[in-house]
Amino acid sequence: MNKIKFTAADIAECAVFIVLMVAATYIQIPFPLVPLTFQTVVSVLAGLMLGWKKGMISMSVYCFMGLVGLPVFSAGGGFAYVFKPSFGYIIGFVFAAGVGGLILGGGKRPAWRYVVAALAAFLADYAVGIPYCIISAKLLGVENLTKLFITGNLIYMPKDAALSVLAAFLAKSVTPVVRGRKAEVHQR
Repeated sequence: MNKIKFTAADIAECAVFIVLMVAATYIQIPFPLVPLTFQTVVSVLAGLMLGWKKGMISMSVYCFMGLVGLPVFSAGGGFAYVFKPSFGYIIGFVFAAGVGGLILGGGKRPAWRYVVAALAAFLADYAVGIPYCIISAKLLGVENLTKLFITGNLIYMPKDAALSVLAAFLAKSVTPVVRGRKAEVHQR
């Protein structure tokens, strides 16, 4: 049996991304048609910077915190949140981190690989979020699902795609510095 071993540094890295996700939940910048938020980009960054395992763990812990009632989701928390059409995106954050981390892989990677991984992660979030949103809305009696798809999903995609590309370049720049600092600490 293969055991997963986490160090205090691994736990701290996951905790940083959990805190970033909670902060991103509450940061909303008014923008024409669509408020600018940063949740998707944080889940993408978690996968790119932590790798798929720690990225998925950090986003899973965030999801769990909200489900047990901590007010970490945009409208609070609690198990009833699973009935909200937007909950699919919260589940999608876990998959986004996993897909981004898996595609990027470990070691030194070229910038294009970061961009591909970031865009795939962004698409993974929407691949989970959109069907969940449509099915949940239909069960809740929403009649105009096309309008919901456009105003609640499609309109956000260009913003999240652009932010994901920016996240790729941020991760490409910052990750080597963070890994270098981590190596210095381990050498002491």
